[in-house]
Amino acid sequence: MQIPRIFHSSQLSVNSIISLDDGARRHAIQVLRLKESAPLTLFDGLGSEFSATISSIEKHSVEVCVVDKHTPLLESPLNIHLFQVISKGERMDYAVQKATECGVSEITPLFSERCVVKLDTKRVEKKISHWQKIALATCEQCGRNKIPTINPAISFKQMLNNGSTGAKFIFNEKAEHLLSKHPLTQQQLTKILMVIGPEGGLSEKEVKGAQSSGWNEVLLGPRVLRSETAPVVAITTMQLLWGDL
Repeated sequence: MQIPRIFHSSQLSVNSIISLDDGARRHAIQVLRLKESAPLTLFDGLGSEFSATISSIEKHSVEVCVVDKHTPLLESPLNIHLFQVISKGERMDYAVQKATECGVSEITPLFSERCVVKLDTKRVEKKISHWQKIALATCEQCGRNKIPTINPAISFKQMLNNGSTGAKFIFNEKAEHLLSKHPLTQQQLTKILMVIGPEGGLSEKEVKGAQSSGWNEVLLGPRVLRSETAPVVAITTMQLLWGDL
């Protein structure tokens, strides 16, 4: 049986006894059905993971003994920041989950001209919290020890004006050049920014604005991809070209 992986938000140290938070406690006992002395792996979201065992189980608490520390090299050498136009229903959930599995470092939800999702401030905040939880749960499942940051949602115009540096890509089915044909210098590889548009695509005004701001318009292939599929294909291609695949 595979040893369960559980995120712990507080600082961890070897030979210490910690109490799991309520969410982790319920998951360990009610879902995984773990018993005393069961092994598990804790990770702090900063790159390290810890071997541990359950030392005691009470009605409202689970105590865990931290045994050993490891710092496996599981993170991609690429620092990829995904700007994803918000899509409807579970499509955005899927994009966040799969981008996390593929090794993205940071995700910023976007509102664009053709974005069909309309959210007020309160609902946006709830969505950001929801997507952060998805990223965390995905890291528990896929073995990553660093949790991608889900940033507050911004407009396309705000993204263009944020002053970020690095290799910048906008994926567009009307582009002339494939991502795989685009050369990158070693300096550019330290930071990659990528934009995935909505189902209807980015407007011509948005594409031209991005190009004038130093973004490269590139193509992923001959077929039109869904908004939740495109980031998976794009990040995987980057990992194959310049990363750890």
